[in-house]
Amino acid sequence: MDRDRQARLILFTRYPEAGRTKTRLIPALGAQGAAALQRRMSEAIVAQMISFAGQYPVALEICYADGNQQAMENWLASDIPCLPQGEGDLGARLQRAFAQAFAKGAQAVVIIGADCPGLGPDIFAQAFAALARKDLVVGPAMDGGYYLIGLNQPAAALFKEIPWGSGEVLAVTLKQAQALPLATHLLEPLADVDRPEDLRHIDNYSHP
Repeated sequence: MDRDRQARLILFTRYPEAGRTKTRLIPALGAQGAAALQRRMSEAIVAQMISFAGQYPVALEICYADGNQQAMENWLASDIPCLPQGEGDLGARLQRAFAQAFAKGAQAVVIIGADCPGLGPDIFAQAFAALARKDLVVGPAMDGGYYLIGLNQPAAALFKEIPWGSGEVLAVTLKQAQALPLATHLLEPLADVDRPEDLRHIDNYSHP
């Protein structure tokens, strides 16, 4: 990665309130168990982000849903800026986070979720390296969505009319990218943890 670039790595996560987070896992884990898993996964990914920031000149940020800024800072990080995701569907919230980052002077912005236990500094480095050559980088999730998306310029149209929550998110996003057009780099596919059958992807996980 070019060390002169202004790079920003943003985590999209949700405050782990029982009954409001990881709801598709509640049948398997219960409301408290699903919230505990959300808490654990978010804490793990923040640790990976901090490790990456020790190796690369990257600004870190957390964009949250639910909770409030004080609760987020008390939970995850007092020294990483925590900003609300705001209103709208996931596309509107992603577009807003990218726009705000570019408005602050970022030249390469990568957004990740807290659902992918395979994420780490190597993937982050690959993403930012790709943005030195391409307009868009996407990390395909095995469920048809994506675990990472990065841009080196605003692209609001990329997030419009996407069937969020379906298995078509990645395919429709790539179709939008082709139409814009945005030169795109795909990372390796990784597994998200959204449904009970996904729990096998968490190392040493035992049901509460």
